[in-house]
Amino acid sequence: MPRVLLIEDDDSVREALALGLRRQGHEVRTAATGEEGLERARQEPPELVVLDLMLPGIDGFEVCRQLRRSGPTPVIMLTALGDDVDTVLGLEAGADDYVVKPAKSRVLDARIRAVLRRATGHGPEPEREAHGDLVLDRSALTVTKRGVPLPLPPSELRLLLELAAAPGRVFSREQLLDSVWGLGRQEDIRLVDAGVNRLRTRLEDTPSTPRYIQTVRGFGYRFGPL
Repeated sequence: MPRVLLIEDDDSVREALALGLRRQGHEVRTAATGEEGLERARQEPPELVVLDLMLPGIDGFEVCRQLRRSGPTPVIMLTALGDDVDTVLGLEAGADDYVVKPAKSRVLDARIRAVLRRATGHGPEPEREAHGDLVLDRSALTVTKRGVPLPLPPSELRLLLELAAAPGRVFSREQLLDSVWGLGRQEDIRLVDAGVNRLRTRLEDTPSTPRYIQTVRGFGYRFGPL
């Protein structure tokens, strides 16, 4: 059971996330302030810290810096949707990943396990992944929906696998253009929007109200079944 320290000052958010993560199999300790979180980390060193940035007293940025100075414990920060500046500052302070609030426990669970695999080498990424009605097989390069195969062109398959590798994470159009198409020119950015639109027509029951691939206005896209 991964030992997780959750530092979050909002009582309802903290309790809901802690309950959800415990149901996912994590051993969870909680703290409501940065000071309390640092003390708990010293007393019971966690395998990973989930850290809200906006904390009373010592804020999440300083907590992250102090955790980084004391050891290599991975940190996932919780950031508000649209707070791109805070996200950048949190990553610069040493966070390993981020999850946009309001965070769902199953999305956070996936990100925790992915960060721990990268940090500790606890095994490879799973080859078969279930995301709602979709099942992705990274070894066979196949996608099924409710058991029915979905034939996808190579670029759309690469796009789906890239987005699904980090459920809940927001990918910029520039990131997707580089990782999926291997291009970096701004004039090619329309390839990403066109690829997402085509993928939605194949994945979604109602493409105009997508369930799997959501648009984050002014930035890019994120994956996660609603």
